[in-house]
Amino acid sequence: MGSKEEPKAAGAPGPDGPPVIEVRALVGEGREAVIRHNGESYRLRITAANKLILTK
Repeated sequence: MGSKEEPKAAGAPGPDGPPVIEVRALVGEGREAVIRHNGESYRLRITAANKLILTK
């Protein structure tokens, strides 16, 4: 199959269209970020098991 090359710029279109954003671009050196959508806040968190959880 073809190579899955990662885009270099945060938010750059991926090979199949939607933007690809590295989680570190959102959380920086920390383990969580607050994302706003339609006036609501959502928390994106990296767990101790290195998984992602998105909560309202």
